[in-house]
Amino acid sequence: MLKRTALGLAIAFVVSGCSTPAQQQQVHAQYALPVAKSRFVVAQQTPAASPPRARQQAQQVHDYRQPSSVSPTIIREALLDEHQRWVGTPYVLGGNGRHGIDCSALMQHVFTEAFSLELPRTTEEQVQEGSRVSRSDLKAGDLIFFRPPGPYNHVGVYVGNGYFLHASTSQGVKLSRLDNVYWKRYYWQARRPMERTQLAQRVVLASEG
Repeated sequence: MLKRTALGLAIAFVVSGCSTPAQQQQVHAQYALPVAKSRFVVAQQTPAASPPRARQQAQQVHDYRQPSSVSPTIIREALLDEHQRWVGTPYVLGGNGRHGIDCSALMQHVFTEAFSLELPRTTEEQVQEGSRVSRSDLKAGDLIFFRPPGPYNHVGVYVGNGYFLHASTSQGVKLSRLDNVYWKRYYWQARRPMERTQLAQRVVLASEG
């Protein structure tokens, strides 16, 4: 995070437009999906009586898990798992753990834990990652950047259905609406660190790691 003044922090605390705890529970309930055992399993149809060569080829497909065979919907599920893991962790400028974390450090942890993908530490570096995408083309897994008043830029990750996961300065790690007046006003840009099929593939790999 870039250094900023205490005044900038005070403004962000007042106008961040964060939801109440009750609203937060409602948001999570909306996203709560049953975790099926087959969530990270790639479909494989290999009859028991298949010839040895056919079985071997099918096993190779299963082992390599072609990105196109993994549904991108698991990206959202992985991000919601990260929300469960980090929700309520307080915001601490420069923080990097359970006792306090800032927005860019949260993105580092989320992408490492969910996707086995390492991001740089600061928002200044993260905004250089991947390719730029338009706001109308946001997909789960895209990094979203904001330029609020004061000396701090802010970053979160898009989850889908208009929500993004971030470390709020006032309420800690939470889900927020992208169309919230505050976030809509200070929206800056979005970046796609990796194509969705590849990112979905990494969810499978991360779950096995």
